[in-house]
Amino acid sequence: MTDTKPFLTSSAPDLSILGDRVTFHPPGFTTSPEAPSSSEEPLLSSYARFRSAPFDFLREISLHVHGAGWRSYDNFVGQDIFYNGFSDRMKGMVMRNAQLRARIEGLAEKRVEVEKGEGLLRSGGDEQKAGERRRKEIEAQLTEVAEVWTDNMICKMESRRFIRGAYYLATQLLTRAYHQGIHVSSEEVLRLRSVAEEAAKKKHSIIFLPCHRSHVDYVSLQLICYRLGLALPTVVAGDNLNLPLVGSFLQHAGAMWIRRSFGDDALYTTLVQSYIDTLLQNGYNFECFVEGGRSRTGKLLSPKFGILSFLLDSVLSGRVDDAIVCPVSTQYDKVIEVDSYISELLGQPKPKENLMSFLSSSSVLSLKLGRVDVRFHEPWSLRGFIEEQKGRLSQLPPPINTRHDTGLKRRLLATLGYKVLSDINAVSVVMPTALIGTVLLTLRGRGVGKAELVRRVEWLSERVRAQGGSVAHFAGVSTEVVVERGLEVLGPTLVGVVEGLPENTYFAVDRFQLSFYRNMTIHLFVSQAIVSAALYMKVKQGGRPETQSMSYTELYDQVYFLSQLFRGEFIFPTTSLAENVDTTLRELEADNVIFVTRDPDKPSKVVSVGLSDAERASGRENYDFYCFLIWPFIEASWLGAISLMMLTPPAPTATFEGVGETHAAPNPNVWLELKKMQDQAQLLGKTLYHQGDLSYFEAVNKETLKNAYLRFEEEGIIAVSRSRDTKVPATVRIDQAWMPSRNDQGGLKAGGKLWEFAERINHFRREGKNRRDGATVQQRVIGLVQLVGQILWGDALDEARKSGGAAVDLANEAKRKRRRNAIQTKARL
Repeated sequence: MTDTKPFLTSSAPDLSILGDRVTFHPPGFTTSPEAPSSSEEPLLSSYARFRSAPFDFLREISLHVHGAGWRSYDNFVGQDIFYNGFSDRMKGMVMRNAQLRARIEGLAEKRVEVEKGEGLLRSGGDEQKAGERRRKEIEAQLTEVAEVWTDNMICKMESRRFIRGAYYLATQLLTRAYHQGIHVSSEEVLRLRSVAEEAAKKKHSIIFLPCHRSHVDYVSLQLICYRLGLALPTVVAGDNLNLPLVGSFLQHAGAMWIRRSFGDDALYTTLVQSYIDTLLQNGYNFECFVEGGRSRTGKLLSPKFGILSFLLDSVLSGRVDDAIVCPVSTQYDKVIEVDSYISELLGQPKPKENLMSFLSSSSVLSLKLGRVDVRFHEPWSLRGFIEEQKGRLSQLPPPINTRHDTGLKRRLLATLGYKVLSDINAVSVVMPTALIGTVLLTLRGRGVGKAELVRRVEWLSERVRAQGGSVAHFAGVSTEVVVERGLEVLGPTLVGVVEGLPENTYFAVDRFQLSFYRNMTIHLFVSQAIVSAALYMKVKQGGRPETQSMSYTELYDQVYFLSQLFRGEFIFPTTSLAENVDTTLRELEADNVIFVTRDPDKPSKVVSVGLSDAERASGRENYDFYCFLIWPFIEASWLGAISLMMLTPPAPTATFEGVGETHAAPNPNVWLELKKMQDQAQLLGKTLYHQGDLSYFEAVNKETLKNAYLRFEEEGIIAVSRSRDTKVPATVRIDQAWMPSRNDQGGLKAGGKLWEFAERINHFRREGKNRRDGATVQQRVIGLVQLVGQILWGDALDEARKSGGAAVDLANEAKRKRRRNAIQTKARL
């Protein structure tokens, strides 16, 4: 019998608004399809459409244009915005900024000195006057350039009537795509409004720092602030979105345009800092995405420190008294752009930003994509954060001079970035589609029956809450109904159903795309997944239960290796590794997934760990769940390590595909183009997957492979040369100490540091029937590596011949990066 348990948690009520009336509901309020129609709506409700209700449509437009009731946006909390002359006033304050004036004067002075040295100024008694005239000319020119840049950059909140119309238009578009609207927590919203009122009195800005999964992120937060009567923030946006017509519209709605890369442009960098200083000094709210770009994988990306550095410097320098930081989580039942994300992750070039392509994504104007959940972490003082961190750093052995230490800002910046990510994870809501996607991708079989799917979603919901997470819940609605809605949103292209059986059976149609939704839950279970994968080294060997247990020392060693391997992939707890391992073992033991043997004389000391009898009796479904979460990432790291063998220069004589000639051995210091190397790694992964040597197609994910390459670079396995000029491609070569050797026939040998490293990762991979004959697999994998490597080197040498060798031999231009803490392996990285 199907579960009808209500999908409910005991958290604060959600908020819905009808006209001017605010109503509180149980958490996650929504209307059941069987329930009678209600007069209450979510935070944003769909407006009337002209075809179905023309008079209501015209009436609603009139209310927004004339600003009836809350639509007037006259009594918002915060500094005054949207008035005639706002842009000119802002531009004037930026241009008068002392830091900007000093930069212009300094650049002019340096230029005059250069011209003097080159003899371009008149010598003799007039040299000083000529230099002064020239300096003023250059200052005027730089000021003119800065004025143009400022005008193109700043947001232009000029018209209250404009923002009313923009709100109406944006709500029309968003509610057509996300038909269940935007949901927020009433407790969080009331707390945010209270903080905003206090900040407005002190003229402090609220800095909203959301995660970034969709272009809808920009819109949703602006709509919430407008509807709840908060001053709209100035939103940092890349100038790649500054499209004709659309760019001007967004700029007048709150967008500030910045370059994607500043390079060595000192004037532009100072201009951005001056604008941010001006905003924060005057208490204007601010918004930027801590991850930089949109996440294509569904999980949080590592923080980007560009804009964060400007914000930190404003307060750290004392130019700004204080600002209030508010991390924001935005979750979707279904992300509009996910189809294009998958194409990019599979190696297709990113299409140029285009409004019509975005609006037509998955027929955005007609599809029902569920709802958007926005959650606000408790805001905190940036000044308070800085002082707290200074106090901690000053107590470290040896103590840091927090006044003069040049590394202070770097340390503060890293801590700030990861604290914001941790806060976002803490308030993130797991959507029903994420629960369904996670369940379907962590099953051993091909599919799952309806009743079992509902049961597993209910189990996963409980596990999410036990880990301190939140689930998007629907008061009074059974889990079965929630699952049905989630399946409807995902659609038949992602989840298929086999009908005509005693029970409808659901299966993953597009596992790669479903992994986007699975990744929305993985941050809650990273520790359990890593411990489970470490223990799997023993479990997969089979035999009696006692032979499958692992000593604590060995377990800790393996967990340390995996934690270091995925240091750039996941956001880990801030506690020490030993404390995190002990906590995770206690949780798994309490859930009866593992048994823990302790020292009789010292009960706190763990001796060994193994699977519990209860977990074995249940078919290892809970243990396997954790393994299935991490296995695709383990395979991606293994693929990345194996693909590095392609960087081995060819044998003294070799014929390359596509070149058709025999070449002498290239210089061992030859550098190859990094992007082409990664493309060939994806090609290798796709081949291994289709031939059965790779279990998960998600392992060829471009972003995951890129993260693996970054870790290998940090460890000194490879060296990467990057130019400040974005038009010059990055190049890569393998370190000599890690270079694989070749046999007498010119083939790669299965040995050496790199092979041992790949083999250690291989121990954690899921056992497959196609991989049980180790020698055969080894020969097959190395053969494919050589084959794809020949293509890579053939193309590179062909280009080098055409360009006289400049495209390949870049050894003299490379600078080795300092190695960080090494991963512990038998090869001792």
